[in-house]
Amino acid sequence: MTDLDLCYMSAHEALRRYRDRSLSPVEAASAHLERLEAAEPKINAFMTQDHETARVEAWASEARWAKGEPLGPLDGVTVTIKDLIPQMGRPLRNGSATTDDSPCDIDAPTVARLREAGCVFLGKTTSPECGWKGITDGPLFGFTRNPWNLAHSPGGSSGGAAASLAAGIGHLALGNDGGGSVRIPCSYSGLYGLKPTFGRVPDHPREGIFCMTSTEGPMTRSVDDAALMLNTLALPDADDWYALPHDDRDWTTASEEGVRGLKVAYAPGLGRAVIDDEVRVLTDAAAQKFVELGAEVDDPGSVFEPLEEAMTAHWLAGFASILRAIPEERHDLLDPRFRTVAERGLAVTVPQLQASIVHRDRLGTLLNHFHQEWDLLLTPTLPTTAPLVDTPYHSQGLHRWNHATPFTVPFNLTGQPGASVPCGLTPGGLPVGLQIVAAKYREDLVMRASRAYESVHPQSWPNERVEAALAGDVPAAADRYDEPVV
Repeated sequence: MTDLDLCYMSAHEALRRYRDRSLSPVEAASAHLERLEAAEPKINAFMTQDHETARVEAWASEARWAKGEPLGPLDGVTVTIKDLIPQMGRPLRNGSATTDDSPCDIDAPTVARLREAGCVFLGKTTSPECGWKGITDGPLFGFTRNPWNLAHSPGGSSGGAAASLAAGIGHLALGNDGGGSVRIPCSYSGLYGLKPTFGRVPDHPREGIFCMTSTEGPMTRSVDDAALMLNTLALPDADDWYALPHDDRDWTTASEEGVRGLKVAYAPGLGRAVIDDEVRVLTDAAAQKFVELGAEVDDPGSVFEPLEEAMTAHWLAGFASILRAIPEERHDLLDPRFRTVAERGLAVTVPQLQASIVHRDRLGTLLNHFHQEWDLLLTPTLPTTAPLVDTPYHSQGLHRWNHATPFTVPFNLTGQPGASVPCGLTPGGLPVGLQIVAAKYREDLVMRASRAYESVHPQSWPNERVEAALAGDVPAAADRYDEPVV
């Protein structure tokens, strides 16, 4: 086995080998830390690292396995945590130069559950300021790069999580998703990402307008690893008033039945989105795989109208609430594009915000009825492939509603579960994702369909394209923060 094979080993396989003593958590953690040291100068995916603590955690895990007494179901599995998620003892920078590097004094419920399960924490990964956009860069840390092609972004806002995982750093990554922030970078980076039903994964603290559209979720290199991680992330926590009643099913066994007989809607024009031809070719082929697997697949049309006009007030007001919480004397430290958008939100009126909330309710009802007819909804995860790393967000070249979130944000608004599964590479070698969505509470259907598709379209790791990119030079990137925000 090569070092790369060890870096890209699944969590399932690592745990199996810990049990039979053919691999130790120290060996796995050491391989991932060495890979981090080698790849990080190229991808810039980490806000903080603590190799010493990770090695201590790995040694403790190895001692437990030697006694046959693992701490929990993920003992010795390596994981990264997105910067926006509180982790005790690590800074909570929120991707922002307006924060400081003092250590956080709490764990988010998800981090607490991963800690209780015995995970080894490799570090905290980059996010754009307050998770505001679907690519990952900012004045605090610069540009995070896609290991498939260093000239491109891995997406966002969980971009550092995706870049590190695609580069072979860690078994698992924890991200959060308020408009696509797990699914977008997984699509751009050739990974599997699951946004659970809202409330499935406890969260705390919940703050601001986005508190009812965002959820944390697993980012992995396989469906089985995401199911394994969800078992731990979805454990109950009394701090989250919004949390669903705990479902104690084993998600790793909830997805073995295939898709034969299911009625599947494939909607490449969902919400009247317009997608690039090279994306359409790959997602059309993926939808055809569902036909070959025995599903009944048809195009339901646009299903609903574009959301930009109805939901812009909600989006702007959410960022304005973040801005209000930052001392005015620190506003000059903000990403200027985020500041522009957030300041626009200060003018949103209560009737405008209320109208967007009503529209969200109607969208949820519409999709409730939609899923009485259709078991699953398939779409491209994104209408385009990964943009160049220095593309200004919410510009003509990367418009939030047209290019970044038309397929993902609807299901944050409705709270439905959705996943992005890799469905191929463009002729230029950039990954494309297929989004699989089900009705609320039906993660079992999402993972069942994801596993069925993965079985006929598996990902191969390590990947020659990634290794070639990481062996090359880092392309120059321009500071384009001053371009007009559309």
